[in-house]
Amino acid sequence: MKRVLGRVLVSRQEIHNRTAELGRQISQDYAGESLTIVAILKGSFVFLADLIRQINPEIPVEIDFMLVSSYGNETSSSGTIVIEKDVQIEIKGRDVVIVEDIVDSGLTLSHVYRILHDRGAQSLRVATLLEKPGNSKYERDLDYVGFKIPNSFVVGFGLDYAQRFRNLPDIRILDEI
Repeated sequence: MKRVLGRVLVSRQEIHNRTAELGRQISQDYAGESLTIVAILKGSFVFLADLIRQINPEIPVEIDFMLVSSYGNETSSSGTIVIEKDVQIEIKGRDVVIVEDIVDSGLTLSHVYRILHDRGAQSLRVATLLEKPGNSKYERDLDYVGFKIPNSFVVGFGLDYAQRFRNLPDIRILDEI
């Protein structure tokens, strides 16, 4: 089966506008505080870069990364969570926002949330570019959601299929022919 890029689901301009809104919301929520962002690699890096530039520069922001995988080269989660890179900063006592590219099965997010909670984060919130409602086993509300999308496999703006298509400036459905 050959995979091809389908229609644009979320345009570059829509992403830009919504990311600016999320940055303003985070800035309001953390006004006068400091913030630690833990981004889940690899998919979130493009969203993260745009999002942090939208956060008020008066808010001290520290960033770290976790490389966590559950997909491999497939279009659905394997159900097995592998942490390939852990954060290097101390989480205890910090206000943390986890940044995800997409919340689909919610398995990765549930695992990361539990780890950071167990390490003593003062507060934990989640920012995600995309959410697939109805699929997730993540049992908490998502605090900052860019877009709710249908149950399709998407690529672009950091999201990939077998490490390809991350460089697309928009979100597209990956079709099979």
